[in-house]
Amino acid sequence: MGGVVQGCGTAGAYAAIKDNGSVVTWGHYRMGGDSSSVASLLTTGVVQVVVTDSAFAVIKDNGSVVTWGEWKHGGDSRAVATFLAEGVVQVCGNTRAFAALKSNGSVVTWGDTFSGGISSLVAPLLAKDVVQVSATSMNAFAAIKANDSVVTWGSHFYGGDSSAVAPLLTEGVVQVCGTHGACAALLANGSVVTWGDDGAGGDSSKVAPLLTGVVQVCGSGGAFAAIKSDGSVVTWGDDSYGGDSSTVAPLLSEGVVQIYSSEYAFAAIKANGSVVTWGDSRYGGDSSAVAPLLTEGIVAIC
Repeated sequence: MGGVVQGCGTAGAYAAIKDNGSVVTWGHYRMGGDSSSVASLLTTGVVQVVVTDSAFAVIKDNGSVVTWGEWKHGGDSRAVATFLAEGVVQVCGNTRAFAALKSNGSVVTWGDTFSGGISSLVAPLLAKDVVQVSATSMNAFAAIKANDSVVTWGSHFYGGDSSAVAPLLTEGVVQVCGTHGACAALLANGSVVTWGDDGAGGDSSKVAPLLTGVVQVCGSGGAFAAIKSDGSVVTWGDDSYGGDSSTVAPLLSEGVVQIYSSEYAFAAIKANGSVVTWGDSRYGGDSSAVAPLLTEGIVAIC
């Protein structure tokens, strides 16, 4: 019997990949806990599993994709089965839809229409030359193309519509990330472009003069944090999600090398191995109870 090498979960079920390439599932049957309908396809060759909130998708070693779980949230991929039979190199999921990148640079989508499961409005832009796909918010996707431009789709309430900033996304994009309702793109010149729900970080106008020399952007549920090349941090978005870092501003003025996020808070590792936290105190924003243990030697946070 093989050992487990990877596992992940939806909102109510789990799937585990074993070292023999088979998959074991358990949990709520409507959220992917019951994989009996595709059991014969999950006995060997599975190399990766990804999720929406209630469905699973796996990539097999032959480049095919198998899905199960809530059909409305990506569990039913029959409409695009022909396109998922081979050549898939990456799959990602937001809350209710999946997007698959193929080896020929095209993108296949399925699941909830509102969440980007239907990408017909941008289909010509997703037919070739895509190099990376990401679920940038709860209900939207973004694709980076070979020319470093960005294509977005999904709910316009959650960052699926980037038309307002489209001229700024035609070249030089190196990273795209999101909150629940907004997106941020980091450009090669160190600038940041944002769009989507203003209150969730889509409006960065108040900190725009500070968003130069940025090297990393990270999103919580409703705010963004950016590390600059000088090791300082800039934050914006909903204060209750970590958009306001004023209480720890002196600690974020230099030396930050990595930022991690939870739903409501951020944690930054500094070059001296210490950690700085901010955001909702109930959800990780207040680390005062363990502060003496976070002054040195921290190399990663999860």
